[in-house]
Amino acid sequence: MPSPPAPPTPSGPVMDPQPPVNNLEVKAGVLLMVLLLLVVGSALYVMNARGAFDRTQKLVLMSDDSEGVVTGMEMTFAGFAIGTVSRIELADDGNVRIVVDVPTKDAKWLRSSSIFTMEKALVGGTKIRAYSGVLSDPALEDGAVRQVLRGDAAAEIPKLVAQVRDLLNNLNGLTREGAPLSQSLASLQATTAALNGPNGAMGMLFGNEDDAKKIVTTIDRANTLLSRVDKLSARLDGLVANADKQVFGAGGDGSAAQGGLVNDARATVQQLTAVLNDAQGSLKKVDGLLVEAQGIATNTREATTDLTALRAEVEASLRKVDSLINDLNSKWPFSRESEIVLP
Repeated sequence: MPSPPAPPTPSGPVMDPQPPVNNLEVKAGVLLMVLLLLVVGSALYVMNARGAFDRTQKLVLMSDDSEGVVTGMEMTFAGFAIGTVSRIELADDGNVRIVVDVPTKDAKWLRSSSIFTMEKALVGGTKIRAYSGVLSDPALEDGAVRQVLRGDAAAEIPKLVAQVRDLLNNLNGLTREGAPLSQSLASLQATTAALNGPNGAMGMLFGNEDDAKKIVTTIDRANTLLSRVDKLSARLDGLVANADKQVFGAGGDGSAAQGGLVNDARATVQQLTAVLNDAQGSLKKVDGLLVEAQGIATNTREATTDLTALRAEVEASLRKVDSLINDLNSKWPFSRESEIVLP
């Protein structure tokens, strides 16, 4: 049998094998060390960026349930992370202790009056938030223990479902046949039909046609009576106008007319006033005469006083003369009766 063909020989140039690398093990070790240093440096950089080497203070939040809280969760203030949950443990009283590490540089936002909440939304995870209303209050001390206010939106769902169920039951009770609402609607429909009837609201109020007609008749009579009252009022207005004309003497245009009782009374009063003025003048003249008469009476009284004194002096003189004559008659024999007549 024929022998196998010989392998073909390469037509190109033959390349020499690569020479061995010197110190290959050392170079590989150095490369591994550099790679390890890069990994460690990156880890240290990330830890430093995450604040692993910052000075922190402890804050313990107490809650009755820690569902949704995990280690590493952030506590926020005004939307910024100021703390990290470092540990979650169960206290002796059954409550949950949530230990939060707060960097010293961010602890200034926490005060003794700060409030801490743990919120569970329907969508998303649990969030721990801090609220500080008065930043001038004393700073929160290291290791402070605060009660956290817990709000769980999902916990309200069963209550909401129960309330919806009760609402649906009440709605079914209102809308079922024979319910008060159905009866009220039927009564309202009947009332509407009565309003649309021939008697309208009157028929609805009184329930029968006869009473409605009586009311309509009464209203017509009242209207007739009102018309008569209007006519009577017009006649009374005319009588009042005539009385005004007779009493006050006012014309149709409002001007004063002659012959009114008030005008006559006014004229009479004016005449009486003139008479009284004349009488007053006469009385003033009489007063003057009385004053003069008083003066004359005073002078007469003074003259009478003087006459009395004069008479007394004359009587004294006459007595002296009489005494002298008596003396003479007693001394002379030719005495005679003498008579002295006093005025």
